[in-house]
Amino acid sequence: MKKLHSLKHLFFWIPFLLLLTISLFLMYHAQFISDTYQNHFERQALWIGIGFFILFLFRFIKSDFLFRYSKYFYLISLAVLVLVLFVGTGVNGSRAWLNLKYFNLQPSELMKLAYSLYLTTLVTQKKFHKWTDEFKFLLYVLLLLILPCILVFLEPDTGAILFYCLITLVLLWNSKIHKWWFLIAFILTAAFIGGFFYCYFFQKDFLISIIGTTFFYRVERLFSFGTGMQIENALIAIGSAPLWRFSLTEVGIYIPESPTDFVFALSSNVFGLTGNIVILLSFLVLDFYLIGYIKKIKRKEYRIFGYSFLSIFIVSQLVNISMNLGLIPIIGIPLPFVSYGGSSTIVLFLYLAIIFSCNHKNKRKQKS
Repeated sequence: MKKLHSLKHLFFWIPFLLLLTISLFLMYHAQFISDTYQNHFERQALWIGIGFFILFLFRFIKSDFLFRYSKYFYLISLAVLVLVLFVGTGVNGSRAWLNLKYFNLQPSELMKLAYSLYLTTLVTQKKFHKWTDEFKFLLYVLLLLILPCILVFLEPDTGAILFYCLITLVLLWNSKIHKWWFLIAFILTAAFIGGFFYCYFFQKDFLISIIGTTFFYRVERLFSFGTGMQIENALIAIGSAPLWRFSLTEVGIYIPESPTDFVFALSSNVFGLTGNIVILLSFLVLDFYLIGYIKKIKRKEYRIFGYSFLSIFIVSQLVNISMNLGLIPIIGIPLPFVSYGGSSTIVLFLYLAIIFSCNHKNKRKQKS
């Protein structure tokens, strides 16, 4: 039985290691694309190494304290989001990073983890006796959501806002509040979006007078997806790629931001369509394994926390690959464990470490 149990974990480790290996190959190739990417391979290798150290460390420490002090982690993350607006490093028009000399920290990624931990704690511990208790709780959650969304919007980082809303939706769905609140939220959201689109298409001057020209042009840029050099070159790279290629040093079709947003298209330049297929299959196997693993977790807070990770992990894959195929606007969402990025990679490793630590702790209890 032990051997069978360990073999089951291969459905995690094989695709997981494949994705990390592909990432390192792509980062090594990136140095031949531009001098800007000279250190990407070494840094990505370092972050992956730190990630594995975190996985190893959480086998021996209790992660319960993260839930116990999650409110303070949330407040610290919020303070860092404020700080980045004043002293943050600007990249491509977005002030979203703190320069820590050897490492650029992206606070919006850290907030995902802190918000997931704090909201999970609230959802699992809160008890409701009447609908007014639920209403007050939802107002508090709305405040917790709005604060980071406003700060991240000012950077700007549209992708992070999407994930904060997604985490809120998933965790509230697993709370004890009545489901008719979701119907009310859906109606209000649909009315707001409908009104916004009406103004955008038929009352542009009125809309600009309310939201300002800067935000209006950001919205307009989202509607112009499917055009521009980035997406056109990405589509050419994928569409013209042979079934198999292995070209680490020869630069193919140039794609701006290829190690981050367009890493899926970059894999076509390096590995051909085989690289894309391996990435897709690896994610598919990994997703099914993690869904099954998290559903079997007995500790409620860890299981619900795992659902927030699944929502981020799976939606990131769908959005990033859809961006590369020109199906949705470019909103700066990386491909998990493949795209270049220290903050996103380490935060994903932290999510996994916390989820896996629950079962490690249960095993130690059984042995004792």
